[in-house]
Amino acid sequence: MKICQINCVYGEGSTGKITRDLHLSLLKKRYNAIVITPLKNKFTTDKGVYVVSNKWLSYCSAFLRRGFGMQFDWAFIQTWRIIRVLKKEKPDVVHLQCINGNNINIYMLLRFLAKNRIKTLYTLHAEFPYTGGCGNAVTCERWRTGCGACPNLKATQSLWLDGTHRTWRKQGDSYQLFDKQLLHFTTVSPWLLSRAKESPLLKDFKKSTVMNGVETNVFKYEKEGDGWRKKLGIPDEEKMLLYVTASFFPHEQNLKGGRYVVELAQRLSNKHIKIVVAANYGEAENLPNNIIYVGRTKTQNDLASLYREADLTLITSSSETFGMPVAESLCCGTPVVGFKAGGPESIALQEYSEFVNYGDTDAFYDCIMRWINMPHDHMAIATLASAKYSKEVMTEGYINQYKMFLSE
Repeated sequence: MKICQINCVYGEGSTGKITRDLHLSLLKKRYNAIVITPLKNKFTTDKGVYVVSNKWLSYCSAFLRRGFGMQFDWAFIQTWRIIRVLKKEKPDVVHLQCINGNNINIYMLLRFLAKNRIKTLYTLHAEFPYTGGCGNAVTCERWRTGCGACPNLKATQSLWLDGTHRTWRKQGDSYQLFDKQLLHFTTVSPWLLSRAKESPLLKDFKKSTVMNGVETNVFKYEKEGDGWRKKLGIPDEEKMLLYVTASFFPHEQNLKGGRYVVELAQRLSNKHIKIVVAANYGEAENLPNNIIYVGRTKTQNDLASLYREADLTLITSSSETFGMPVAESLCCGTPVVGFKAGGPESIALQEYSEFVNYGDTDAFYDCIMRWINMPHDHMAIATLASAKYSKEVMTEGYINQYKMFLSE
């Protein structure tokens, strides 16, 4: 069985790490596995990884994509190179991970796979495979009827032209090129599966869920922390809330909900509670004194240590297809509270987490105050979480998908 993964990144970012974890696990289990990815980095020296683009081709495709509002066109050279690798390697299953971005012409690739009757497993990490190009539809329902007249064109990265209906239609037309038994979809959470089942573009194809995997050798419970509290000046008698996000901006347009963290901090100003914010990028100025902004952690070990030393992890996004901080925090033995955002509450350990309606700040505050004073068996939390979220569980989930797919 030869498996070929295609992803827009490798070893970096959430889907890049997932792709690499799966690839290395498959190789370790002695499966014949390869990966095709656009850009070279320190991880692409791994065995079986093909690189098909460069930054100049990527910039060119990005310019055309944003200027003409055509999401998944262009990138002809890169996609031709992908097809050349597929012709050479002749995989039994092509596993499409996250293939949006600037280096893959989705329609051209799908047309080749369908024409050559190659079994294709397509993982939905986001919602763009059944929308007009946005990764997260949030409350918009236009994906159910064809998109167009997009109310949030910025989410598609188009500068001014609305190509969302065209994108929606062309994706659906591309799927219909496949014999029904040759294209399967997987989703990363039960919530996303429920959405996919309601999509008119995906209604003819099989769907299932394989949740994202966590590196549980890193994200695990250890009784002794690495001294983050001391480094940050948080006394042992004070409580520590942790907020982990890609972007922290305390304005209303930010889908990650940074403004709710600031509002919470203001309400907690007379409590012995600190909020630590770990973000890849964001705004650190003019924050309440009880928010400690640490920026991006240098290593995954640093991030895991923050989870372990926190009393609770906060989730304030308006919509998430999975919610990696949920899985990582629970694997470190720390409970999670937050707003309902779709994916997070569908993948969480129910007995060690609680989610309230999005934007209900009173319920959110009450929830935090209730959970922060509860005693918890952190090792028990971590043990249950590891059995659910480990990358080994994810790998076995995909191997089972491949085997079932090939047996049909």
